[in-house]
Amino acid sequence: MLVSPENFNDMQKLMLLGDEAIAQGAIDAGLSGIYAYPGTPSTEITEYILQSKEAKEKAIRAGWSANEKTAVESALGMSYTGKRAMTCMKHVGLNVAADPFLNASITGANGGLIVVSADDPSMHSSQNEQDSRYYGAFAMIPVLEPSNQQEAYDMVHYGFDLSEKFHIPVMMRITTRLAHSRAGVVRGRIRMQNEIKLSSNSKQFILLPVNARRQYKTLLGNQDAFKQASEESVFNQYYDGPDKSMGIIACGISFNYLMENYPQRIVPYPVLKIGQYPAPVDQIRKIYDECETLLVIEEGYPLIEEQLKGLLNKGKTIKGRLDGTLPRDGELAPNMVARALGMKVEEDRPVSPVVKNRPPALCSGCPHISSYKAINEAMEGNGKGHVFSDIGCYTLGFLDPYNAIDTCVDMGASITMAKGAADAGFLPAIAVIGDSTFTHSGMTGLLDAVLDKSPVTVVILDNETTAMTGGQDSAASGKLESICIGLGVDPSHVRILNPIPKFHEENVRIIKEEIAYQGVSILIPRRECIQTAARRLKSAKKEEN
Repeated sequence: MLVSPENFNDMQKLMLLGDEAIAQGAIDAGLSGIYAYPGTPSTEITEYILQSKEAKEKAIRAGWSANEKTAVESALGMSYTGKRAMTCMKHVGLNVAADPFLNASITGANGGLIVVSADDPSMHSSQNEQDSRYYGAFAMIPVLEPSNQQEAYDMVHYGFDLSEKFHIPVMMRITTRLAHSRAGVVRGRIRMQNEIKLSSNSKQFILLPVNARRQYKTLLGNQDAFKQASEESVFNQYYDGPDKSMGIIACGISFNYLMENYPQRIVPYPVLKIGQYPAPVDQIRKIYDECETLLVIEEGYPLIEEQLKGLLNKGKTIKGRLDGTLPRDGELAPNMVARALGMKVEEDRPVSPVVKNRPPALCSGCPHISSYKAINEAMEGNGKGHVFSDIGCYTLGFLDPYNAIDTCVDMGASITMAKGAADAGFLPAIAVIGDSTFTHSGMTGLLDAVLDKSPVTVVILDNETTAMTGGQDSAASGKLESICIGLGVDPSHVRILNPIPKFHEENVRIIKEEIAYQGVSILIPRRECIQTAARRLKSAKKEEN
């Protein structure tokens, strides 16, 4: 249910991050379960529900999954029962979840199912800038993109209803600036959770080819209905303006960047605000026909701009990211939009830093420091380029003074890249991976190495937490040795290290022994993350007092 202005006074208003607005919206909209893997900028959605007393009272299932693929599959399983479910991840996590995500568009949903993908333009903490709207178009499902925190809250209610109306998963795409900025949010009516009720179509979730072909035709047959829903959506609004020399299409949070240049919120040009996809073609055609030129403002890739130039371009000038009017990469900002509008903008002046810039670094006392020092010493004389790393705070081992790693591509790639290098005869080949990343995406790569008897040494840096995203519980805690042995690693080559300076010489000796071994070996330097240890001790002191 969307919040109507007349009800504002008798509803609770909260100051929420965009992530928190989505979380609270889900709680209020009758959520029964949320499944996620932590990844900035999506992490706070699940953390909010985990910490919510209201969510606990409603017995909402909330927790971390081993990876994004398992999260989507679990949420789909809850939707299968008729309950409302949500799954959350960052944009690169959607790559991991692509198989069930795309297939879920064929099975469809039963209970409402929302997939939240949080994109990270400017790559604040990511490997790329990909735009999840393309995944939504690839899956041919509705996509919602809020422009502010109130819309983020409202869209969850609307998204669940939309999902249940068409029996289809709905994507919500947000970006870093919305996820991590705060604004007032008015709560709507509270909805009860759905009762368990299976689909009337007993074949809906069986993707045997004969059924999948039938389901795919259903998906294709719903495309016109999805387009009509976008044309009628309150989140797609056309605002007329007297100056037809230019029309502006603003998507999601970019609408805010536009409005910040007009403090009175009076824009002289026609503006089409888009918050729901498929794109509202009739409204786009209207602004195209009425205006001499168009400016498309969208955070991320030029999705709408490409569609305009491909479908409606009859010679009119279309400006945006593709022609350089707006930067092709990175986050947008009000000043960038002002320049695109032809406004006079005071050039940014260089500011003398009050303090010297400090690049990110491993924390003082981090166990990874001792691990990298031992690896560096053990590798002396072997040449450069032999250490394949992974995604996590330990990636900072690339920087001075350690210079200890040579690759970092995606979750789990350390083991498989090391295997490929070893298979090519490039030895020694060392993989460095964190405990949480190992259970997320490393186990299958290790199984490949075991099956091929590849001579790789896998160093699983076990700090007993998912440290990079704030210290969530690691699925690997207490299980690493058993997992590795269960996957076929010789138990005599699964060895535990104590990554403290006192044991440096011993650790160097063990590493040398294992990189000389012509098979798969596992080294597990184990010591609690210095940050989670500090929080644990602080919490213990509070309890004592």
